[in-house]
Amino acid sequence: MVFNLWGAAGVGQVVMTRDHASKRKTALITGASVGIGLEFARIFAREGYELVLAARSGDKLRILAAELQKAYGTHSLILPTDLSDPGASAYVFDQTTRADIQLDVLVNNAGFGQYGFFADNDLEDCLRQIQLNVTTLTHLTRLYLPGMVARSSGRVLNVASTAAFQPGPLMAVYFATKAYVLHLSEALSNELKGSGVTVTCLCPGATATEFHKRANATSMKLLKFGSMDATTVAEDGYRALMAGKPVVISGLNNWILAQSIRLSPRSMATAIARKIQEE
Repeated sequence: MVFNLWGAAGVGQVVMTRDHASKRKTALITGASVGIGLEFARIFAREGYELVLAARSGDKLRILAAELQKAYGTHSLILPTDLSDPGASAYVFDQTTRADIQLDVLVNNAGFGQYGFFADNDLEDCLRQIQLNVTTLTHLTRLYLPGMVARSSGRVLNVASTAAFQPGPLMAVYFATKAYVLHLSEALSNELKGSGVTVTCLCPGATATEFHKRANATSMKLLKFGSMDATTVAEDGYRALMAGKPVVISGLNNWILAQSIRLSPRSMATAIARKIQEE
């Protein structure tokens, strides 16, 4: 098996024998260059996995791959690509197929949000958000899941958000996409019972990453209540994935909030979401 590896020395190839490859499982992580995705990469490397790292920033991925190879001897296939491009999922799948990589874990982490009134938001950004948060996640899952089912072994981790539990005025599209991720994940988890394959949905609350900066939402009231660190969130997600849990909400306060929303009238939940989203 051949992994194209970009390390500190530049572009090269790391050739692995099948005996070596069989001793280490492989995880694909999208959005691996920053935030929760980066922490997932570190965790899976620590746990002895080889990696496929996909994100827009090739430079950041190369630095990360070199770090993980030095620390854990991890080999990484780096795929610098814009996952909001409609052809990105097929490209990723093609590259792993060409490299003869058997995927054991798929982590659909890549995603972004957009702040402001829906009628004022840039239409192309709205559609790219749906493409990345919903379509790419769905496409990648559908591409890799049959192989996992055929082998009776595999795990999928979809990163949603506590936003999945209620409508979200001022981030309407983002909240809606995360509701889709949660519902898809729960349905697939049920469908796959007894197959040897599990699907887990991770629902973080506010997390200290570049997410809010990219969404132009750094002044919302929600952030005044504090944010979790990306490492803690990723560790929670990893443990839940290994345990085969369908859903995990990272952080006690976030869990309480999500449960209270489920018991509240929809109009009240929407009004509260609007209030904490405001600047």
